Amino acid sequence: MSGVLITEHVTLDGRRLGHIQLDAERSLNALTLAMIEQMLAVLGRWQQDADLVAVLLDGAGDKAFCAGGDVVSLYHGIRATEPAAADGLGPIPALAARFFEQEYRLDYLLHTFGKPVLCWGSGVVMGGGMGLLMASSHRIVTDSSRLAMPEASIALYPDVGGSWFLNRLPPGVGEFIALTGCAINGSDAHWLGLGNRAIAADQRSHLLPALLAVSNWNLAEVAINTVLRQLEEDSLAAFAGLPSPLKLHQPQIRRLLDKDSLQEKMAAILGAELEDPWYHKVRQSLAAGSPLAIAIIAEQLRRSRHCSLAEVFQKELALSVQLCRFREFPEGVRARLIDKDNQPDWTFNSLAEVNEKLLAELFESPWAINPLADL
Repeated sequence: MSGVLITEHVTLDGRRLGHIQLDAERSLNALTLAMIEQMLAVLGRWQQDADLVAVLLDGAGDKAFCAGGDVVSLYHGIRATEPAAADGLGPIPALAARFFEQEYRLDYLLHTFGKPVLCWGSGVVMGGGMGLLMASSHRIVTDSSRLAMPEASIALYPDVGGSWFLNRLPPGVGEFIALTGCAINGSDAHWLGLGNRAIAADQRSHLLPALLAVSNWNLAEVAINTVLRQLEEDSLAAFAGLPSPLKLHQPQIRRLLDKDSLQEKMAAILGAELEDPWYHKVRQSLAAGSPLAIAIIAEQLRRSRHCSLAEVFQKELALSVQLCRFREFPEGVRARLIDKDNQPDWTFNSLAEVNEKLLAELFESPWAINPLADL
């Protein structure tokens, strides 16, 4: 089974609405290569189909839209490849190269789809799930949404277009989210524009019937916004008491990140005296992250600041594949998700120890022509 359910619903005026549901509830709808490739194929057909007016994207169950990519399979694919020297890069793992290329093609296709794509981003939305949500034109967050980009904990970085959308948040906030992997609830997600519709989780059962009750799809955006506007109005009470820790602390976050070096930024975040349980978790997460990954995150955001969307995905593909050739990422996956001992053997003990030559090598493309050069 692929883990994706594909349905087409006929509208009252004879058009069709496409519905893609991630159907891997036990793994919190984590994306496998097979799921990605199935979605790419159907979305490619739907994009060219004049009678297909819009797409609804959601996940099975209430716990998660999508908790990220299937990095456990990536880990095994990397381990099956000839290992590198302890301090060098090994061969390109074929599964990793295929996975990231297809995932980024899917994200780019959604960004440029040309028809409305509604994403129900309720529950856990992390990593690859963030890529799908942020690529959608109508990004629905709920009172149960928990968005995050916690890649530093496994020695990766916020990819799937994160280099694009995090750079477009208020000063300091995108970098803070990327470095700390902080939890973002529905209220903060809506404030930041990561979600552009805030609808109560208990309204989910009303969404598809309301869309199918629309009698005229000549103007798809109008039809969809009419439905979402009403659901949003019916959801005001669900968000009324929801805290917004990122919004609350945004002035402090801006000051913390207004430093001249990454080491100073790290020290400021870790040393900030904010007695808030949410911020306590932020500090713990940052302290536990890979120093190499933290250096990579800051450098990737810097390098991507003025890139086009296509250039962002090309740069992310090169960097992601390079990281799969080095020991740090699989070691992070081992410690957090395989053995679950939470004792990763990071290559460097601190930011000050990160090897600049290695850092530069990881940002070199492994190919003469990037596989995403056609975007």
